[in-house]
Amino acid sequence: MVSGSGLCARRVVVDARHHMLGRLASIIAKELLNGQRVVVVRCEEISISGGLVRQKMKYARFRNKRMNTKPSHGPIHFRAPAKILWRTIRGMIPHKTKRGAAALARLKAYEGVPPPYDKIKRMVIPDALKELRLRKGNKFCLLGQLSKEVGWSYYDVVRELEEKRKQRAQVAYERKKQLNKLRAQAEAVADQQLGAQLDILAPIKY
Repeated sequence: MVSGSGLCARRVVVDARHHMLGRLASIIAKELLNGQRVVVVRCEEISISGGLVRQKMKYARFRNKRMNTKPSHGPIHFRAPAKILWRTIRGMIPHKTKRGAAALARLKAYEGVPPPYDKIKRMVIPDALKELRLRKGNKFCLLGQLSKEVGWSYYDVVRELEEKRKQRAQVAYERKKQLNKLRAQAEAVADQQLGAQLDILAPIKY
């Protein structure tokens, strides 16, 4: 999935771990406008340039912005990592038009990796990876840490569920590796037993 690629798959699942927030949001926004359906998982592992104290100060200034006569009308100060990513992408999309609203409806964001996306192949976006885009030595913080500091109360719950998911995935991987090993051994034994009969069983080439 690259910016401007148009429809490349029915649905793309992006693992947001160690991606920079702004770059990830801009690439996803472009894909959504092109008609791509995008699911973003592990939003709590997104990186933000700048230390945690700096980001907390910025969020405190943002939280002071409100409507004087009726604060419930907005702006809404989201604290969950998935909603912060969603709002960042919304700011890059003309969401008040029909085209923008339809593009935003094609986005789903989650903390952790909930089913059924834990059994679907996940991809990364190299143009947004922290290791490739953040200068070595610069400070950064994780979106989940910032969310926890500003009032998100599910940080520990998500971490616990993620640990359980990783353990299940490790067990499934080991089982699959063992089955592949047994399959290879069985094929080798079959080749030895059949021997010259394999040439007879092989399809005829014209």
